[in-house]
Amino acid sequence: MTTLTARTTTDLDSLIAAVRAAVAGGADWQDTADRVAGALREHLPSPGELLRPDQLTGEPGTSTGHRLHVEPDGSFSMTAIVWRPGAVTRVHDHVTWCVFGVLAGAEHEDLYTLSADGTALVAAGANPNPEGEVSGFAPPGDIHRVRNLGDTTAVSLHIYGTDLDRVGSSVRRFYDLPVRD
Repeated sequence: MTTLTARTTTDLDSLIAAVRAAVAGGADWQDTADRVAGALREHLPSPGELLRPDQLTGEPGTSTGHRLHVEPDGSFSMTAIVWRPGAVTRVHDHVTWCVFGVLAGAEHEDLYTLSADGTALVAAGANPNPEGEVSGFAPPGDIHRVRNLGDTTAVSLHIYGTDLDRVGSSVRRFYDLPVRD
């Protein structure tokens, strides 16, 4: 087990063991995401169990990721993301399945689909994702952006189905296309 910037806690160890068991099921990506989401719901930690107080700081409009764990066989990685007020990602999709749990604040998610001709994004909905919310998804059909619309810091735990240290990012591609409603 490789623990990087996280505090070492029994709760984190329990979560890692639960995710390890969920991933070992050998299911397809969506089923794996569903299983991992169930494990995260059962073991949802608080920000203080994962991050030091100095890791919860940052400038408004920014987000900072803290790698917590990379499974030795590369089957999953865990990252805590601190979302300062006004933080926003570019519209993107992912290289693999992803599960997230909101540990503090709210993480607003805008969902999109690609138009039939591939020249635009089509707004497909939005999720407010308040504290305690856990969700999982898998490509294809995972185009979104994430924002902190609140006036307090939000913290979320993301679990990805790959070794992010090896691949560098969970993002497969960014979408700089016009949006249609």
